[in-house]
Amino acid sequence: MIRFYGGKVLRCGAAFSITEDEVWTDGSRIVHVGPAPETMPAFDREIDLKGDLLMPGFKNAHTHSAMTFLRSYADDLPLKEWLYNRVFPLEARLTPEHVYVFAKLAILEYLTSGITSCFDMYFYNDSYASACIDSGFRTVMCGAVTQFDDNMEKVEDEYLRLNRLHPLVSYRIGFHAEYTADERIIRYIRGLSERYGAPVSAHNSETASEVQECIQRHGVTPTRYFEENGLLENGGSFFHCTHMTDGDIAIFRKHGLWAVTNPCSNLKLASGVAPIVRMQQGGVNLAIGTDGAASNNALDMFREMYLVSVLQKVTREDASACDADSVLRMAVSGGALAMGLDDCTAIEPGMQADLTVIDLNRPSMRPLHNIRKNLVYAGSKDCVRMTMVAGRILYENGAFFTGDDPERLYAQAQAMAEEIKNG
Repeated sequence: MIRFYGGKVLRCGAAFSITEDEVWTDGSRIVHVGPAPETMPAFDREIDLKGDLLMPGFKNAHTHSAMTFLRSYADDLPLKEWLYNRVFPLEARLTPEHVYVFAKLAILEYLTSGITSCFDMYFYNDSYASACIDSGFRTVMCGAVTQFDDNMEKVEDEYLRLNRLHPLVSYRIGFHAEYTADERIIRYIRGLSERYGAPVSAHNSETASEVQECIQRHGVTPTRYFEENGLLENGGSFFHCTHMTDGDIAIFRKHGLWAVTNPCSNLKLASGVAPIVRMQQGGVNLAIGTDGAASNNALDMFREMYLVSVLQKVTREDASACDADSVLRMAVSGGALAMGLDDCTAIEPGMQADLTVIDLNRPSMRPLHNIRKNLVYAGSKDCVRMTMVAGRILYENGAFFTGDDPERLYAQAQAMAEEIKNG
């Protein structure tokens, strides 16, 4: 058992509150939240928070972890040139071993940002799952099938197999996007969703051209196309949602869908600014993701939260728009629910011990007028003191406990990236 005491605890009920409770974990779960009882059990470790904040970990609700190999390789280019001339050719050279190493690099970065789980869409999912299991990191994988794949049946195989693989790993039915899915893919994904009563996930309405080309092909927006083809009956999570009509927003609310916004990536690729406030007003469920390191280039939840809020303020010319609490909820419990991690939403007995400790004794955190607003508007990775997943401390005071020598991993990733780049 591990005991956290002497600090503050972010509680995520109907409204946020900050208490001075103790929190105990036993194995992978939280077992006590409240004052210290008169009789105390024996603990394996007792951690004096010294006034710092214990909170649920952030959830990265859309990413491509192994794309760390393309960080800063193809920057400052128009979207299509970036994607077709620089990204796709190098991705074609990836092997399962590459994905394992580059995913491990991403996991270290997630941990430094207080991220305790991610919703990943990429290649070689068995290798990626092994990287997460070996590191002790929680992940949800999303199918990424396209019309160019030789074997679309892999989605069902992975859904059945990877959901039974390990407590840290789960898998959701998905496909890449409308523009890479022919009618055969759409029918197949709909059939899987119906058969298993499972939600569906995909990229959606990321760029204006994507929406316009879908309208030219099908006469409707991607969101409406998904609904007309029966993909939304069991809910789901959709990534980017940058260009959404009022009709799209109504469809999201009707089906209880999750819109996962990715502001850094959308800005860097000049894709646009998601209408977060309109979606909030329309009753849409919201979460936040970093997207991959090829288009971001960081995997940092703090700058994502900041941008989610301030982009709404400036585009709506309303400084009160998209307040800090709503953004913090997107990054913590919203992301968990978008990923199907219903037991990772809060610090309560029975919940998973996926936690992070924020150092409040940093210049950017003082004074403590409002800790929640500090997290969104002034917080940074510099403030992350510790990250725990499933009751295991994986990062503490700048040191990693994932089973890897970071310097060796960096060197291995560098060598592999050079090998891929040089063909």
